[in-house]
Amino acid sequence: QVQLVESGGGLVQAGGSLRLSCTASGIILSINPMGWYRQAPGKQRELVASVTSGGDTDYADSVKGRFTISRDSAKNKVYLYMNSLKPEDTAVYYCNRIVKYFEPWGQGTLVTVSS
Repeated sequence: QVQLVESGGGLVQAGGSLRLSCTASGIILSINPMGWYRQAPGKQRELVASVTSGGDTDYADSVKGRFTISRDSAKNKVYLYMNSLKPEDTAVYYCNRIVKYFEPWGQGTLVTVSS
């Protein structure tokens, strides 16, 4: 049984920073291409950052230069470092594989950026 648990969200002022963590059980994150997704109210879920098993990273244009995805193989975790946060970054953030999603999705972690 795969379990994904996201944490680290919270309320932050615009310009602030947060670090999100994704902890997994039942899978080895480092051998899977993983991503951070977000879903804002009334909007579709979007992929904002990804890291391949080889360590290559990619970012949505909206977060490029502000967000950094990284992986700790020893701890079986994936992180999302978010800097220079904007109100439009407000969303529930999820981690999952970037192809062939693991089911079920985690509960996500809410990030709220105030202006």
